[in-house]
Amino acid sequence: MANFDLDSRFAFGTRLVEEASALALGYFQSLGTLTIKSKGPQDMASEADLNTEILIRDRLRDAFPEDAFLGEETGRTDAVEGARGIWVVDPIDGTQPFVSNMPNWCVSIAFVLDGRTELGFVAAPARQEIFIGRRGQGATLNGKPIHVRPNAKITDGLTGMGHSARIPPAKFLPILEALLNKGGMFFRNGSGALMLCDVAAGRLLGYVEQHINSWDCLAALCIIEAAGGTVSDFLAHDGMWTGHPLAAGAPEIFPVLADLVGVSALKG
Repeated sequence: MANFDLDSRFAFGTRLVEEASALALGYFQSLGTLTIKSKGPQDMASEADLNTEILIRDRLRDAFPEDAFLGEETGRTDAVEGARGIWVVDPIDGTQPFVSNMPNWCVSIAFVLDGRTELGFVAAPARQEIFIGRRGQGATLNGKPIHVRPNAKITDGLTGMGHSARIPPAKFLPILEALLNKGGMFFRNGSGALMLCDVAAGRLLGYVEQHINSWDCLAALCIIEAAGGTVSDFLAHDGMWTGHPLAAGAPEIFPVLADLVGVSALKG
């Protein structure tokens, strides 16, 4: 990591997530004119997703041509092989809430260096919130420090739960039942990245999902770690490209969450 300029990438990412979220918000405020298509059950996309990702991708390509890029809408760049750093982007996480005129969506940008997520930027402009985290240097919400819930027990609040059509109901329902049997209570708002950020801010105790893609979670996982939380080792075994189960939350309840989906904590 020596001689790799994370400072300039952090400053650039902070500006970029604001620019991209302003573009996405403009589309959100003009929903009636958008072209919206279905990619599958409960999986939507619009021109807002594509154009926001193109803006992010092009800005990053111009600023850091040596870095690779992976986006939900446009895929990976040819520069992936041999690149030390890769930007991982979901231009609008929570497209279903977005097209339903609900505020639970966000722009998510992560930077991964040598296999470790170093920077995370998540903007939820309809909520007027920007979450930023840098590994080992803390996390903020609108510029103010945030921390995961202290001394948490699973019975103390709400646990975010993600679900997609990739997981059949028969496999998901036992996880939900197990959480309830432990005295926990579930919460879902349609955006995994945003629920994960709410974990970082201490609003939710933790989050679990049986399969999630890297662009949906890496930025927020970085923010949770920076806010003092514990996250599972998502990038192990090709998680960048294939997705993984995920658990994240306050350190005290992480073992309970990890047991629900069968994952282990990220080390150091």
